[in-house]
Amino acid sequence: MPEPTQSFEKHAKFVPMYHQVLFGILFVTFIGSLVNLYHSLGDHERIYNASLITALSVALIMTALFARVFALGAQDRVIRAEENMRHYLMTGKMLDPRLTVKQIVGLRFASDGEFVELARKAAESGMAQKDIKRAIRNWRADNDRL
Repeated sequence: MPEPTQSFEKHAKFVPMYHQVLFGILFVTFIGSLVNLYHSLGDHERIYNASLITALSVALIMTALFARVFALGAQDRVIRAEENMRHYLMTGKMLDPRLTVKQIVGLRFASDGEFVELARKAAESGMAQKDIKRAIRNWRADNDRL
């Protein structure tokens, strides 16, 4: 199935099994563990198990969040390297060091025709990632994003 056409309005990647199902299950499990812990207060036979279940629920939520954050961090490093190389090939110069990783991540969607000028403008004016994406006229799709 072909990827949908990307634009500013339609470029965020949404994975229902991750964003809805997994986090829904984790959230319900965490709430259930808190209810179980509350009902176990004062019951010396149940409090230990209820505490462990709650701790494991928190650990699972943290694992899911860190898995996402670490993957995005690695992706950001790759994007920074790719866009730096792209800029170097087009201009013979590395990207302006004033550009933040978030700005560079926003620039990855700019077509070759507008990339260099938009990178300069973003560095000079401190444009936010969202403003960089809004300024793009010819969207360059990134179908490999996580």
